[in-house]
Amino acid sequence: MARNTITAVFPLLLILLSIASSTFGFTANPSQKNQRLTPPSARCAAASTTEGGGDPSEVIARKITVCGDVDGGYYRSCVKNEGSRFRKLSGTMSPPDDSKKAEILVEGRRKMVDGFVRWCERGNVGLSQRITVESVKEEDPTGLYDDFYVPTGRDN
Repeated sequence: MARNTITAVFPLLLILLSIASSTFGFTANPSQKNQRLTPPSARCAAASTTEGGGDPSEVIARKITVCGDVDGGYYRSCVKNEGSRFRKLSGTMSPPDDSKKAEILVEGRRKMVDGFVRWCERGNVGLSQRITVESVKEEDPTGLYDDFYVPTGRDN
């Protein structure tokens, strides 16, 4: 009975192990038996601290100039959600005008700010809006903002 249980459970363990390794990206070389498995998040964190320089939890600020369909409420709400809800950043975005350009001032931990800049550089926010990043400039963090403020241009 015990042998039947082992033969039934073993294939399931192999399947779970293969799913976990493909989902979480663990890598292992069978020729190196005593090497620990390293998840991709640890590899990325190690690479970011050595390549980009700086502590990932250091507070930094960036001024991002974007152009395209930036005056619409959909893009502005996406910027607010990405900045404040998902990345816990503070800052502001310039009010809408007809120039097709906007400036986003963002402050927070280096890791989160760099991720926000990458999100902006993606360009496709959804629907049919296309955004391009014109420039990203380093700024000194001011600490003036306690949340992410994005004016929509509507009079309340």
